[in-house]
Amino acid sequence: MGGCVGKGRGVVEEKLDFKGGNVHVITTKEDWDQKIEEANKDGKIVVANFSASWCGPCRVIAPVYAEMSKTYPQLMFLTIDVDDLMDFSSTWDIRATPTFFFLKNGQQIDKLVGANKPELEKKVQALGDGS
Repeated sequence: MGGCVGKGRGVVEEKLDFKGGNVHVITTKEDWDQKIEEANKDGKIVVANFSASWCGPCRVIAPVYAEMSKTYPQLMFLTIDVDDLMDFSSTWDIRATPTFFFLKNGQQIDKLVGANKPELEKKVQALGDGS
C-alpha cells in the first residue's frame, strides 16, 4: 500500500474518519503547539499522521490509525490534513501522504511514508511497549 503524491484536483470529499478513536485532529499551528507541549509534559511519544482527505491510502489507514489510538493510550495520536495546514505541512518535507512522524520531546525519532499497515503497527507497537 503506497501513498499519494500531488494534489486532489478540486475534489470535494468528506474529511477522513477517525471516529471511535483517540485521534486529535490538528487544524491550526496553535493546536499543534499545544498538543506537543502536552505530550512533552506527560512524557508521551507523538504519532503525527500527515494525510489528505482526497488520498485513497489515507482513507484506508484512517480506521487502523484510530484503532491504534485506543490500543496505545500511552502515545498521543495526531492527524494533520496537509491541505488545511499547507504552510505548516510544508515545513515537514512531506513528499507523499500519508506520512507518519514519531516525535519524542518535540524531536523526530522515526518516520514512515505511505499507508503501510504492518510497518505502522510494528513501529507504534514498539514505541507503545517501550513507553
